[in-house]
Amino acid sequence: MTHLDGNALAGTVADILGIEITTAIGRCGSCHHRFELARAHAFITAIGAVLRCERCQGVLAVIVRKPREVLINLSGLPHVTMARSTSPDDMSRKPIRTDEEAW
Repeated sequence: MTHLDGNALAGTVADILGIEITTAIGRCGSCHHRFELARAHAFITAIGAVLRCERCQGVLAVIVRKPREVLINLSGLPHVTMARSTSPDDMSRKPIRTDEEAW
């Protein structure tokens, strides 16, 4: 089966989780390789998709579309880092807390 890059799942993940993953940095749970998820290997079928590590081909994520729900397993992706939005609209939604208040 031929794979696509991780960008092929960007729309699906945005629809399901409401986040942009194309510039996110992930860490593979198998080999601990850190890389942009856009470089992961995406295998897409009619019922869902599998996202695999670009280095070891370990399974990072599985998405299964059922008639009434979507199942997501991210167990192979223990850490994901994404940039926070700095737009004024997003910043005004939550009060800014000092370090003392946050911890």
